Amino acid sequence: MVSRVLLLAVGAATALGFAAGDASASERYRQRPPVVVSPDLAAPWVMQLEGQGRAVLPLARPPAPRVVRRGWFQAVQPPPPQLRRAYRQQRPAGLQTAGIAAPVPQEVHPPLDPRYLPQDVVYEGSQAPGTIIIDTRENFLYLVKEGGMARRYGVGTGKPGFEWAGTHRITQKRLWPDWRPPAEMITRERRKGRILPVHMEGGPANPLGARALYLGSTLYRIHGTNQPWTIGGAVSSGCIRMRNEDVVDLYERVDIGTKVVVM
Repeated sequence: MVSRVLLLAVGAATALGFAAGDASASERYRQRPPVVVSPDLAAPWVMQLEGQGRAVLPLARPPAPRVVRRGWFQAVQPPPPQLRRAYRQQRPAGLQTAGIAAPVPQEVHPPLDPRYLPQDVVYEGSQAPGTIIIDTRENFLYLVKEGGMARRYGVGTGKPGFEWAGTHRITQKRLWPDWRPPAEMITRERRKGRILPVHMEGGPANPLGARALYLGSTLYRIHGTNQPWTIGGAVSSGCIRMRNEDVVDLYERVDIGTKVVVM
């Protein structure tokens, strides 16, 4: 009788053990919740990515995360969202975000004087239609037309010490020309602390702009510019510069062999 009671007790204990084991196994292999990084580590990066001009270092210690134990592992549970938002808003004013350069303020240039925009004007000179006349004192380029008219464009001309005058013909036309600064220009600019490239491919950043008309065998050109705000001034090393829109228009109106009078 005693042995039968012991056998029943052992069986019951075994059954309970299996039941407990099954429950423990189900807890053990239950899908784990995502691991969340503590705001002590995450907050500085969040602050850096949320916008420029904000500091990375916190002013106050963030709310502590709560450790939750589940089965065989423990996870870090973040504080409530409202506390995280309040923490991220604690930023000192006027500091720059670490690792992110402050935006460079754009240089402001005066608008172009409307008188330098292309327009048709009366021409009473003696040059034949199709001739280009460049007035370096008033910074205008004229393309003589039929019927006593001329197409007038504003231009930038040679700065003091680089003025010149003469008569040439267009010997070459190029779209988006490349640029090879003369050796004397490279040397001159180096003395000023500016290093010029030996060669620059054509494109929007090229100082010769969208088109170039080469004058005789000289180094001078009528060309576009990536600095349209300089039109109307004495700004170049002798070349005649135009707005890109204007040099494209002139380029389509003249041919190789066109006479150019610089005065």
